[in-house]
Amino acid sequence: MATQTLILSDLHLADAEPVDPARPMWKAFKRREYFIDADVAALLRHAADKAEAAGDQLEVVFNGDVFDFDPILRMPEPPPSPIHWLSRLRGLGTEQWMSAFKMGVIVDDHPAFFAACGDLVRRGHHLVFVMGNHDLELAWPQVQDKVRLALNIPTAMQGRVRFCEWFYLSGGDTFLTHGHVFDPYCTLPDLVNPLISVRGKARVRLPFGEVANRFMLNGMGYFNPHATANYIMNAMQYVRFFLKYMVRSQPILLWTWFWSATATLLITFADFLRPALRDPLMVEDKVATIAERANATPGMVRQLAAAAVPSACTNPLAIVRELWLDRAVLFMGMVWAAFQVVVWVNFVWPISPLWTLLPLSMLFPLFLSYSFKVRPETFSKPLIDGNRAEWIARITGARFAVVGHTHVPELKPIGPLQVCNAGFWSPAFAEPDCKTRLGVQSFAWLAPAAEGRRELTLWQWPVGALAPEPLHVAPRATPSGSFLAVVADAARSVATRKTKAVRGERSS
Repeated sequence: MATQTLILSDLHLADAEPVDPARPMWKAFKRREYFIDADVAALLRHAADKAEAAGDQLEVVFNGDVFDFDPILRMPEPPPSPIHWLSRLRGLGTEQWMSAFKMGVIVDDHPAFFAACGDLVRRGHHLVFVMGNHDLELAWPQVQDKVRLALNIPTAMQGRVRFCEWFYLSGGDTFLTHGHVFDPYCTLPDLVNPLISVRGKARVRLPFGEVANRFMLNGMGYFNPHATANYIMNAMQYVRFFLKYMVRSQPILLWTWFWSATATLLITFADFLRPALRDPLMVEDKVATIAERANATPGMVRQLAAAAVPSACTNPLAIVRELWLDRAVLFMGMVWAAFQVVVWVNFVWPISPLWTLLPLSMLFPLFLSYSFKVRPETFSKPLIDGNRAEWIARITGARFAVVGHTHVPELKPIGPLQVCNAGFWSPAFAEPDCKTRLGVQSFAWLAPAAEGRRELTLWQWPVGALAPEPLHVAPRATPSGSFLAVVADAARSVATRKTKAVRGERSS
């Protein structure tokens, strides 16, 4: 029996946000009216019907970030153990009971999704959950048990549901990973051992991106984390956004940002420096278990872990720049320097402290010059480049690679692989009022083709549709200024010179 594989990424299922009359646009994108459950359920039914009509087995792979533990702020009452004040303000941590509670909240708010997944399994098909950076807490056994229980499937069918740490090999020809392990701001220093000990209690280690989501975006609810352009801006865009949406409801935003960014920095590095929890007697068993779940070998697990990028925490200045704390320190230094000028002048000629504004205004162009030169590096490089594609092909023998993470659907050849980004489904909007939807609900499909091989295609499921539509997207250009862009420009230049030489033309 042939296998068809349906791949969805970045659903970001979380809890439903209640309407706040005082702040009607606060986290409006999380409201139940924008839930995607009905469309996902319709797609799963359509895919199962199509596979069964062809006499094929269906395998549905949720390729990371199907759940989002970051924005959940609900608290258990009463809690099993004391909850830190910071957790009450920005969300529970990642101890097992905390993660299980958050998973229970997701299950309660998304019955249609879990019912559709359960129906799929009862029809004889398979479900695979690959962990992404937003659902790293799926690593806990109690969280996985919550998901299995929500599917409401017989014990004999439990083997049709599997959870994979960061990758999965499908059909011997396709490498599936969410892609966060190729993003320095979202990867972990130890993919095999994700747990750390904090004050004597085991927790899932979170990368910088997730700590920032929890401690910053959870306190600034007008920014939509599903749309990168909605929260990564330049200085003028932030000012316009603040004046348009936040000046009345969150007037002390600068203070919220500063303490949240500082907390993010300290917690990120504290967790990064903590050693991973390892049982020396279980090292090989752990690797073997990961390999078995992923249809891989222990050797592949070690090699793929080595192919991941280093954490951005190895470059503290990069983290400081992403948080804008470098500009904060620079500005405070300018204020201090300007005040010192006034203090020294005051020894000779008494003047008002307001004269501090004069030297500060003279220094301000330097601040603006630096600010405009700094560019955010998030998603500035492709997840899979030529070298990484070569490694993946040699390690796994795959012909295809499917990722998510960047929320940009794409299908193009890179090196020896056909690389696909399955896109995203989470509700992303251009503005906090949620009137203009961004992106499409896209997915990847692997189906049998000629000569026993499979074909990888990219599709979309329009909102409220009854059937999918092919998705045609132009390959993205290599990011300007990147190493790959320089290489590409050099290659084009060499090719042009060779062509002119053949034609007998003179190079300009």
